[in-house]
Amino acid sequence: MPRILLVEDEESVRLLYQQELEERGYEVFCAKDGRMAVQLAQQASPDVVIMDINLPEKMDGLESMSRILSHDRSVLVIINTGYSEYKDSFKSWMADAYVLKTADVQPLMQAVEEALRKKGVAPTV
Repeated sequence: MPRILLVEDEESVRLLYQQELEERGYEVFCAKDGRMAVQLAQQASPDVVIMDINLPEKMDGLESMSRILSHDRSVLVIINTGYSEYKDSFKSWMADAYVLKTADVQPLMQAVEEALRKKGVAPTV
């Protein structure tokens, strides 16, 4: 079963994405901030990380992504944010995909499936 680490500080969005991912057969681990994301990534060894950029506390999504990738370069990262300006940030280039948040979860789900295929892990649906 593919393992997804979902990093999202907004509880309603996190719950929506978690439900969508679990309905598609993924094992989902959730983090609401960057520190928790780094810790969970080391413990859970996810196949894919869905990373919000604007996170509370002192570690934003780009810093969290950098730390996760320095520990495990094989994990694929999808940046999922409402801010298009981060796409031009040098740090965001480490991500495998960049998806803008919308009311439609399909683009994010497609990015997850594409990332899993890239990694050689068959999507569940």
